[in-house]
Amino acid sequence: MTQLFIDAGNTRVKWAVISLDTVVAGAAPVWQQIASVSHAELDSLKTSWQGMEFKHVLISNVAGAAIKDKLTVLLEDVQPCVAIDWFASQENIAGLHNAYRNPAQLGCDRLASMIGAHYLFPQQSLVVATCGTATTVDAVTAAGLFKGGMILPGLKLMAESLARNTAQLPQVAESTDIARVFADNTDHAIISGCISAQVGAILRAVDALEKQESQSIKCVISGGAAPYLLSHLGIPYQHVDNLVLTGLFVVAQSSPDR
Repeated sequence: MTQLFIDAGNTRVKWAVISLDTVVAGAAPVWQQIASVSHAELDSLKTSWQGMEFKHVLISNVAGAAIKDKLTVLLEDVQPCVAIDWFASQENIAGLHNAYRNPAQLGCDRLASMIGAHYLFPQQSLVVATCGTATTVDAVTAAGLFKGGMILPGLKLMAESLARNTAQLPQVAESTDIARVFADNTDHAIISGCISAQVGAILRAVDALEKQESQSIKCVISGGAAPYLLSHLGIPYQHVDNLVLTGLFVVAQSSPDR
């Protein structure tokens, strides 16, 4: 059965199609098609999906009600009888135990990312960093326990807030080419500070989880801003694209009626 997965994020909507009948147990998904569009380009998805024969769609949506409504209309136009499931956070799902104080309050994209990471790297304790509009850094034990995490403004949001709100500072959110921690000009000082804040949060999480679990930790990093941080981490890491979509794929596999 061909299935469509959608990751509706704060700035972009990513989607992928796969035939679950051809999936090898335990293997990473091999997408038949994968793409993304900005919110302003949502209408183009109708053309992209036209002619596809998927009967079920699983969606992670953190972009709000308007995007949810828009996606529903687009999908029903393309496939009038399609079954649409909206992924929501819960206490136990797809091999992961969500120990949030209120499990339903956890962002569904964060949960999907952790499910995907735990599936790709089983029996390993993980720090899962997803670097997008916001940066989230989450801790998952080898047994599949989500212990908690942190949320901070994403790299671009950090830089833009300084550029907008401080007199005479330039817009530097896209300038991330720095060679030194201690910059000798304001543009690079802002970027150095923002990158150091992002990397510092990830490294602190890795150190804390190593002490709690008394074992080495694998750092898994994903998201649109991840490439800007990789060379500054200074520790081993696994860079994984489309971790939310991978998590949705795992959820679909674990569901008995799919």
